[in-house]
Amino acid sequence: MDEIAGTGCDILVPFNERKPLKEIEHSITKRYRKHIWSKFVRAISEFKLVEEGDKVAVAVSGGKDSLTMAKLFQELQKHWKVNFNLEFIAMDPGYHEDIKKLLISNCEYLNIPVHIFESGIFNVVDNIAKDYPCYMCAKMRRGALYSKAKELGCNKLALGHHFNDVIETTLLNIFYSGSFKTMMPKLRSQNYEGIELIRPLYYVEESYIERFIQSSGIWPLNCACMVAAKRIGNKRYEIKDMIKKLKKDFNKDIDKLIFHATENVNIDSILGWEKDGEKHSFIESYERNS
Repeated sequence: MDEIAGTGCDILVPFNERKPLKEIEHSITKRYRKHIWSKFVRAISEFKLVEEGDKVAVAVSGGKDSLTMAKLFQELQKHWKVNFNLEFIAMDPGYHEDIKKLLISNCEYLNIPVHIFESGIFNVVDNIAKDYPCYMCAKMRRGALYSKAKELGCNKLALGHHFNDVIETTLLNIFYSGSFKTMMPKLRSQNYEGIELIRPLYYVEESYIERFIQSSGIWPLNCACMVAAKRIGNKRYEIKDMIKKLKKDFNKDIDKLIFHATENVNIDSILGWEKDGEKHSFIESYERNS
């Protein structure tokens, strides 16, 4: 795994009356064109996330991010210049019956033809990951999704990580693993040959996803995990709160500056780096040039 895994958890938003489906679909490319649709398309194009003949498994957790991503992919399939196929997959890690009903209801209302499969991950995590349940849960979820995508003949697995996840992951790695690395827009699976993981919401800010879901009147799932609910002090939420405070007290664009820092690493001004599993030190090039 190339980064500290996110939890995939989302917050519940106040429930409003759901807007008509056509209105929801229209708003994603019109009302939210600048802040969601255009940034989604930019990531798809810039990082070559979807190409001719691809079969993309879109992971639908039922949270605000994955539901938004699913609708974006449906719109992309209507308008994009290349032909590709979609499979929508949802893993049930052990949801309460009412939570699963909400997932099914939302997908049916939004016309997302989702394949739901069970994994029982919540029970496994509760038994083997007493101290780090969110990390282990995310890792196991990822493996289950890869497996289902491969079963369905897909060569891409799309996850709903957004701009804020990228920033938070960067800081988590700095503060808790002592390394400078970020969440990449795509990567090849090391365990499932022929499948790439893609993150098409890479440029989309979480606040606009929240606005889109709220304006649609959709009530998304939260993490729904009683394992994590027993623990406090989730590090990702601590980082999220810290960034909010920095934006308020220090620089309103601090999140964008962190993002740009991942694009502007000066290899001549760092002590060491790792490439293809091999570690290097600045002293190597320093002595060669002396």
